[in-house]
Amino acid sequence: MLWRTRNRQFDLQRGPLVIGIVNVTLDSFSDGGKCLDPREAVEHALRMAADGADIIDIGGESTRPGAEPVSVDEELVRVLPVIWKLAPEIKCAISIDTYKSEVAEAALEAGAEIVNDVGGLRDPAMAAVAAKAGAGLIVMHMKGDPRTMQQAPEYQDVTAEIRDFFRQSFDRAIACGMTPEQVAFDPGIGFGKTVEHNLTLIRRAADLRVAGRPLVMGASRKSFLAKISGAPTMDDRLGPTLAANVLGRAMGMNIFRVHDVLENVRALKIAEALLNAS
Repeated sequence: MLWRTRNRQFDLQRGPLVIGIVNVTLDSFSDGGKCLDPREAVEHALRMAADGADIIDIGGESTRPGAEPVSVDEELVRVLPVIWKLAPEIKCAISIDTYKSEVAEAALEAGAEIVNDVGGLRDPAMAAVAAKAGAGLIVMHMKGDPRTMQQAPEYQDVTAEIRDFFRQSFDRAIACGMTPEQVAFDPGIGFGKTVEHNLTLIRRAADLRVAGRPLVMGASRKSFLAKISGAPTMDDRLGPTLAANVLGRAMGMNIFRVHDVLENVRALKIAEALLNAS
């Protein structure tokens, strides 16, 4: 299983990848406001790289439940100075977390090599932008939008519906000139899903796979973990995150988007050793 970005190729048969989250936002659910200053964002990204992140994911708009959208111009003001500064200093790949093709295109020109499309190709130009740049593409499923997605989401069969969404998205990406090796999929844990939906998607990860493409898991510090575990604060969600990611790996997830890089890298090394033990 290979995943190709503009500048490199990841062999997922060798083990999982870890994406470190850098939110250049005021209102992200876990770390809003902590990296709004570009210098702080770059320092945070460099620490994550030193801790073992394979990819740094930079986002300039919160997608927490109830979040209000920001303009293209505002998003660019937030993310471009970070990418400009970070790209020459870092060895791991840079990803742009956005659903706007204009932001993705500018970020790719600035030095990013992956588009993490949290809108799931709702922007009709997104796949073409990624294809033109030769970028890696993560297509995430979100039911509704951040303002409405957690208002009683319903599915007849959450696994089947998201797998069908992945199939349709894959066909659209290929039609826009992407190769299969550029595409990965994210079921969007917590994005228009109940606790039960999230658990089902992790448990049935193998049933989500389309065209042999990698699966991304973004459960880090999500509220469903607190609801299950009783973790009272954001800092208390590390243990539940590690448990979810290790089991997600066992179920077939390949790429893990996290806030706490070092701890997740170590936990996934243990999971990988156990899964490959004779």
